[in-house]
Amino acid sequence: MRRAICFDDVLLEPSFSDIESRSQIDLTTQFTPQSDDYLKLPIISAPMDTVTGIEMAVAMHNAAGLGIIHRYNTIKEQAELAQKVFEINPLVRFGAAIGTTDKYESRACALYDEGCRIFCLDVAHGHHELMRKALMRLRSVFGDSVHLMAGNIATLKAFNNLADWGADSIRVGVGGGSICSTRVQTGHGIPTLQSVIDCARSDRDATLIADGGIKNSGDMVKSLAAGADAVMCGSLLAGTKETPGTVLRSSDGSPPRKVYRGMASREAQKAWRGKVGSVEGVATTVPVKGAVEDVLHDLEWGIRSGLSYTGARNLSELRCKAKFIEQTQSAQTESSPHALLRL
Repeated sequence: MRRAICFDDVLLEPSFSDIESRSQIDLTTQFTPQSDDYLKLPIISAPMDTVTGIEMAVAMHNAAGLGIIHRYNTIKEQAELAQKVFEINPLVRFGAAIGTTDKYESRACALYDEGCRIFCLDVAHGHHELMRKALMRLRSVFGDSVHLMAGNIATLKAFNNLADWGADSIRVGVGGGSICSTRVQTGHGIPTLQSVIDCARSDRDATLIADGGIKNSGDMVKSLAAGADAVMCGSLLAGTKETPGTVLRSSDGSPPRKVYRGMASREAQKAWRGKVGSVEGVATTVPVKGAVEDVLHDLEWGIRSGLSYTGARNLSELRCKAKFIEQTQSAQTESSPHALLRL
C-alpha cells in the first residue's frame, strides 16, 4: 500500500532569489500542446452552475485566464449563453462543458456554431469507455479546430489514456473539491496533489490542469511546482458578483450570501435533470465577495510571490527549482495564521 500526500502535507523550501520585483515573473502557460495557444494567467473557472455563466466567462478572459460555461441546462439554453458571450465581445475566448452521453455531439455542434472552440468533456469519472468514444468522435468531427479538455481523472494511466484518445488538456483530481463527497460516498479518490505528481510523469504532451482541493494561492503554487500547467477552481471564485445566482439577504442583517453547490449534490441534480442519482456533492451558501477581478488579482500576486520564494521567473523554472518538504501536524498548525486560534 503506497502513501499519498495532499496540499497541507507539504511546503516548498525557500531558495535563493535574485528577483527584484514580482512584476518580473511571467505566469504564461501553454494551453494547447504543440501550438502558440497560451494563458497568461494559469487559472480556469470551473463549469458549475453557481460559478461560470456569461459574466464569469467574460471576466476570466479579461483577466487572461479562462472560463468554462456549465452544461447543466438544455442545449438551446447553453448555446444562448455562448451566443451572449460572443455578442459581448467576439474576441472573448471561453470554453463550454459537455458530457459524454445525452446528445453531447449535438451540444458540441450547437456551441461551435455560436463561436465556442473549447469543449470540456465534464464527467466525474473520466477514465471511462464513454470518454474514449466521445473524445475520438469529437476529434473526427471537428479535427484540430477545437480544443478538447477532458476529465476528471486521478492516475497516470488515466492521463496517458485520455491523451492518447485525443484530449488536449486533462483535469486531474478526483474527490477533492470543497463541495464534493465522492470519497465519502464511494470510497474512491486520490489526493489532488498526489495525482498531479503522478500524472506529471507522463511523456504525453497534454496540458495538465490541477482540479480539486485548492484552497488558496499557496495550493496553486504547489500544484504548478508539482507539474500542473494550470489550475481549475470553483470555491475560490464562488460568491463573486460575476457568478450566476441571486444574492440572498437575511432579515437579521447578516452579510449577504450566494448559493454554491456541487453538481452531483441532491439540489443540483433536481434542478437540472429533475431526478437524483448517486449523491456525490453538497450544497451550501458562501459570503458575497465582490468582483472576481479582485479575487483573481490576489490569487495572481500570491502565485507570483510563491515563484519569487523559489527564485523562479516562470513556471518552467518553478518546476525545475522547486523542492518539496513534508511537514508534521504541528508544522501545519504553525503554517497557518495561528494567532487567530487564540482569539
